Amino acid sequence: MNQLEAYIPIVGSSTIDELSLLAERLRGVSIQNINSTAVGGGVAEILTRMIPLLKELGVDARWDVIKGNEKFFEVTKKMHNALHGVEATITDAEYEVFNEVTRSNAAEMQFGDIVFVHDPQPIGLIEYRTDLSSRWIWRCHIDFSRPDPAVWRFLERFLHSYDSAVFSAPAFARQLPIPQVLIAPSIDPLSDKNRDLPDDVVDEVFERFRIDRSRPIVTQISRFDYLKDPIGVIKAYRLAKKRVDIQLVLAGGGATDDPEGPVLMRQVQEEADKDPDVFVLFLPPASDLEINALQRGSTVILQKSLREGFGLTVAEALWKGKPTIAGAVGGIPLQITHKYSGILTTSIEGTAHWIKQLIQEPRYAEGLGRNGREHIKHNFLITRHLKDYLLTFLSLTRREDIVYL
Repeated sequence: MNQLEAYIPIVGSSTIDELSLLAERLRGVSIQNINSTAVGGGVAEILTRMIPLLKELGVDARWDVIKGNEKFFEVTKKMHNALHGVEATITDAEYEVFNEVTRSNAAEMQFGDIVFVHDPQPIGLIEYRTDLSSRWIWRCHIDFSRPDPAVWRFLERFLHSYDSAVFSAPAFARQLPIPQVLIAPSIDPLSDKNRDLPDDVVDEVFERFRIDRSRPIVTQISRFDYLKDPIGVIKAYRLAKKRVDIQLVLAGGGATDDPEGPVLMRQVQEEADKDPDVFVLFLPPASDLEINALQRGSTVILQKSLREGFGLTVAEALWKGKPTIAGAVGGIPLQITHKYSGILTTSIEGTAHWIKQLIQEPRYAEGLGRNGREHIKHNFLITRHLKDYLLTFLSLTRREDIVYL
């Protein structure tokens, strides 16, 4: 069975037929994706699953990763935080580090007919476009609602040369002289991270980490990143634990372009302070099965983000029918309707309150999970994402033989 045929029981054959029809109109057009890391984070995860599906559809798609030194990724991490509204100062020398790495990468690249640039790290490559018939798209995956003005001005000058920009939520759109497209990210229901698992596999993972499944388990799975607020999660857990008997699992890894991860990991371990009911798990990149099992075996899932471009871990948890509490930021409210398909919170105290409520009201929690799964099924699966991208590529293609649907 081809990969795409495996989605038919979930989304129907008409959805796959539509994708094939759209892809046929892109024959002969090369699509080049560029980002800053092949491992870690939602962008790499999406591209890992999407590129093979595009190729199966007959689209000439490829994925290139820019090279950068430690200083470059320190600068881009500061940019990332500043674009999320965190106070940061970037010097002229640091901007020059950014520009120099961009130049060196551009010198080694052959650009496609459509160049799809993901996030700020490779944004400057547009200055080295030589084929004026090519089309360039900048895809912003981060929470862009309150960017630092100075960093935004630096990036905006590059954006004016792009042909289109893609954002994940309406709140992230900016005043730009180019067309803007809203495309939410997605999860792959057939990936190891999201496919159905037998109970014995789930049990084995919990036994391996010595987590007691007979007691309620609250879990947050995400990169160890300040904006995911793992310290705040521990504080919320402690407040809730005064009322209900719970365990806490903080599990995740890092990204190769994020130098802050190991430092935060140590801080989280110190904050856990040897509490036997807090499990801090640093998972290597090939841990999709473990993540899947941890989500499926948990009682309540958290994603207490302070800023968030979209939050794929929310969609993953909802797809598994789990009651989910998440920060009311970025693209998360697109996935959760408060008190219907999940819970939105804005504080440590509010998070603790809802942990207690969902533990004490399992029937209500079950209903939230059921509604959440249906919402993800109809709006945030990879087949919808593929369609949106194919339509975006077609909108930028200047070919007389294309008949637009």
